[in-house]
Formats: sequence, structure tokens, C-alpha cells
Amino acid sequence: MSLIRVEHVDKSFPSRHGTMTIMQDITFEVKDSDFLAIVGPSGCGKSTLLRLIQGLDRPSAGQIVFRDQPVLGVCSQMAMVFQSFALYPWLTVSQNVAFGLEALGWPPERIAPQVERYIGVTGLDGFQEAYPRELSGGMRQRVGLARALAVEPAVLLMDEPFSALDPLTAASLREEVLQLWRDPQLPPEAVLLVSHNIEEAIELADRVIVFSRRPGHILAEVPIDLPRPRDRKSSAFYDLTDRVYSLITEGGQPLGGAPAAETAPRAG
Repeated sequence: MSLIRVEHVDKSFPSRHGTMTIMQDITFEVKDSDFLAIVGPSGCGKSTLLRLIQGLDRPSAGQIVFRDQPVLGVCSQMAMVFQSFALYPWLTVSQNVAFGLEALGWPPERIAPQVERYIGVTGLDGFQEAYPRELSGGMRQRVGLARALAVEPAVLLMDEPFSALDPLTAASLREEVLQLWRDPQLPPEAVLLVSHNIEEAIELADRVIVFSRRPGHILAEVPIDLPRPRDRKSSAFYDLTDRVYSLITEGGQPLGGAPAAETAPRAG
């Protein structure tokens, strides 16, 4: 089942020299139970696309459809985890996690158990009354994740969520996100990850969409047919990493327009 359809989306912004086109003719689907990653060079529109999908901004052309309905405003059934944590420094962990629920109008008696549940799920027990300044980067990102999951979104959008963390912390959180996504008792139904880290994308995702340089277009959609947990040292993993890296560095035509843009073969 298709949760999200991105249909021929363009995005442009006015600039001093006229119009700057960020992306062109972006088309793909996010299906139920998908873990989809988007990679590409800096400035190609990856993060902008997440904002368009959630309804924080509007496409210049084309449309985004969520459960067969056009996205015309902020979609409450999606939640975002940001690279910069985006926590309110004057609020405690519990208050930060509760923020989205309060914005949705949940009553206090319903918010409290929901906050406690997702504080527990994300390993934040004992830190309910701490402030962001008292937490490590990894713990702050756990708060951001708990806040996103607490609203029980159908789709979790993740904008380079591990890039500000040290390698060990990032590896631990990646594994935890996979466990949460694979738990049928927990949201979300699908995850859409933007990353500049090709190995990270291949480790986590079922499919990787490769963007070109700006104006961004889709060079390939690469299926990742590797069993989990994935071995970064395996030849199959290396071959997929090399293919995605080559697509980004060599560029090419939009998907379907030239051999360089063909969908990658499934890895054995």
C-alpha cells in the first residue's frame, strides 16, 4: 500500500538573479513498512523535500499525496527528527516530549502516560526532569526521537539525524531506530531518512533514492536486498556503496532517461 506519493515535484526559490531551482520532476512512492533513504550531494534539495512531504512548504509544481489525499498543509500523521535536535532549552525532557501532544490538543491525563511510554522506549528513564543542556548529544537526539514517536506518526521523517553524533553513539541509535521500526506494537509504519552518509543509508534502508547535484533529480532507486544486521565489510555491501557513490560523483540523467540512471540490480 502506498502511504506517500511524490508526483513530478519541482521546487524553486526567488533569488537576486531570478529563480533558483532546487529540484526537478521528483517522483517516487513510500509504501507501508518501507524504510526509504535519500542520498545526494549537499544542496540538492534532500531536506527541502522532507519539508514538502510533511507540508511545511509547498511544491512549485507537482503534488505530494498522503493516503490518497493531497498534502495541502502540515500533516499531523508525520513527524520529523532533526539534525540539530531542535529541543526547547527551557523545557525538561518530559515537557519536550509532551510538546507535540499538547499542540495536537491531547488532554493532560492522556499525555502523561504517553510521555512516560516513549521516554521508556527511547531509553530516557531517569532523565524526565533533566534539561537539554544537561544531556549529551546522543541523549538529546533520543529526546527528539521520543517527541516524534509520541504522536504515533504513520511516517517518521529523519533529516540527517545522526550526523551531529560521535560514531559510536550514531551506531547505537541507528540500531535502536531499526528495532523501533520493526516492532509492530510501535509507530511508525514507514521511515524516510535523508542522509549524506552512503554507508548509513545502505545499512538502514530497504531502498535508496540517489539525487543528482542541484537542481536535484533522481538518478536511481537502488534496492538494498541484504539481510539484517548488515555487514559493512561484506563484498555485497561494498559493491552497493561503490555504486551509489559513483552515481553521485559521476552524475547523469534523471531516472529512466539514460543507462547511468537505471535502477540498480538487486544485490545477491
